[in-house]
Amino acid sequence: MLLIYTGNGKGKTSACVGQAVRALGQGFQVTFGQFMKRDVGAGEQVLLTRLFGPAFRAGGAGFFREEAERDAHRAAALDTLEWAFARLREPFASGAKGRMLVLDEALYALGAGLVSEEEALSLIAAARAADNHLVLSGRGLPDWLEKEADLVTEMLERKHPATQGTAAQAGIEF
Repeated sequence: MLLIYTGNGKGKTSACVGQAVRALGQGFQVTFGQFMKRDVGAGEQVLLTRLFGPAFRAGGAGFFREEAERDAHRAAALDTLEWAFARLREPFASGAKGRMLVLDEALYALGAGLVSEEEALSLIAAARAADNHLVLSGRGLPDWLEKEADLVTEMLERKHPATQGTAAQAGIEF
């Protein structure tokens, strides 16, 4: 299945982590990658590193804000994409009931043009061919990708402390 968590609201990464934990609990082989996000010790990164070891990767170059940084961000996105393809080529772990690949902030990379539509479609095809559930998250879900998905959940922001001047909080935003 192709599952997507999108929208401007908070909770997309948390939904991905929850989906990964649920799959682990059912005996799945789970791999978890993050586009855009550097490994800066965010709460989920610390836990996912403990849970997955080398099957977790925070492969981003940070938020993409300056066009002058495009080459570095594209290189990081391609590296993460190749890492994901490599995970799909690995054999099932002995005794695994299924497999899941989670790619947090993949839609951010796609929307910024750091991952192309063709690359994303190739990844989806490879996941399906490998009998691997694929979970993608991020803002800006394109129509063509929504049509490919089996499940789409949109996070809607109704209220956020940042709009009232409250700084990001450990354990809440990171």
